[in-house]
Amino acid sequence: MISSMLNIFGGGGDNQNDNDKDNTVAKNFKASGSSKNGPTNQVIRKVNGIKQRRLGGSDIIVSELGLGTQRWVSSDFNAPNQEECYKFMDYAILKHGGVNLLDTAEQYPIPSDDRAAQEGDTERIIGQWIKDRKVPRDKVVIATKITGGRNVTPKNIVADCEGSLQRLQTDYIDVYQLHWPQRYSPQSNWGQSLAYNIDNDSNLYWRGMEGPTSFEDLCLSMEKLIQQGKIRGWGLCNDNAYGLTACTRTAKALGTTPPCTMQGDFSLLDRKSEENGVAEAASPYNENVGFLAYNALAGGMLTGKYLNVQAAVDDLDGNRERAKQSIQNPRGRMDTKGWGVTLYRYRTAAAQQAIREYQALLLSQQSKFRLKGGLTELSLRWCRQRSLITSTLVGHSNLQQLQDSIKYFSMAEPLPDELMWEIDRIHMKNRLPLFCSDRVGKDWNGSGEIGETIP
Repeated sequence: MISSMLNIFGGGGDNQNDNDKDNTVAKNFKASGSSKNGPTNQVIRKVNGIKQRRLGGSDIIVSELGLGTQRWVSSDFNAPNQEECYKFMDYAILKHGGVNLLDTAEQYPIPSDDRAAQEGDTERIIGQWIKDRKVPRDKVVIATKITGGRNVTPKNIVADCEGSLQRLQTDYIDVYQLHWPQRYSPQSNWGQSLAYNIDNDSNLYWRGMEGPTSFEDLCLSMEKLIQQGKIRGWGLCNDNAYGLTACTRTAKALGTTPPCTMQGDFSLLDRKSEENGVAEAASPYNENVGFLAYNALAGGMLTGKYLNVQAAVDDLDGNRERAKQSIQNPRGRMDTKGWGVTLYRYRTAAAQQAIREYQALLLSQQSKFRLKGGLTELSLRWCRQRSLITSTLVGHSNLQQLQDSIKYFSMAEPLPDELMWEIDRIHMKNRLPLFCSDRVGKDWNGSGEIGETIP
């Protein structure tokens, strides 16, 4: 009875064997004749253990581990400098060879101080490395982003792309993305807001001067860059199912190239993209769009480094002296005043409870599952197995962290079904821990931790 019901409702979902799932999707997709290239996430090859997958319906093939570069040469206390960034790319792309994806943005590094660290420096570092190492251009897939919001206009799409091309010292960009939507969207503020707010959408910032760039103008501008050979494909970031589908359907109606990717926050603590319509829309059976996951380690929370002593910002009330010591000798971003406030969503009471339960699961089943890398390994390998995810973008502060990531993504065996189910059981206790809060002030009047509109 139960097995027949599972068949009706789709059964075990993402707990299906990885290779079986890839083969089934590719076979069914081919039969449907949906795209000239193939289904998103199709495994094209494996290089030193790391799978390289099709991104959307494009011919762009990306490694399932990508190098996140947001903090490269930034003003952060532990940001990798140019020499360290070179070592990352040398090891991942040239020595190991399984990694080919670099994700950056014209706005990177973050944070920048307009002195030692300036916007655009991360692109410059990548471009200079390619030149210094004489790397064949087709050995690297470069994804970069135009600054979002009202900056996204037909004129700026062309101008900003040209700026990125110059800084990267290349003739073309593989994937050109909107850093956040060209229109109002509740999730583009990276806070805890999930609800659409019509008052925010009617704000003059969005509705003044003829309103936001239309989906038609967006698609036509991206197509112009494709036809000029300046980009191979384009995509979205920090958007939702509405934005994704509006872009793909508009492009198809216009006869232009649809977006091949969506990028978003995704981790054990943040599965919203699987459950809010994005995964359904992106499916190879629907819009056939890839997904690049960032913050898979939840700003460092899923490494377990804050389990015994909480982040400095949260420790100020209970143990002020210890909090000061953490600020003076930070373990990571959560111990800094800037990021510690901005990234509160990863430290809600619900999020921290989930982290403790994932850690307890590993400890109680240590002899059975044998994940020597602890929570970090669990979090990254779990991301790797989700059917939505094309590539997981991981930022690193040192070479050892990068080597560990590559080791986890090179493992042949997937996490066992039993462990995946135990993870799901924990998830079912609170499906949206990042968007919960037990400390909303009575006098906050509709504002969240970082001033975003809530709920």
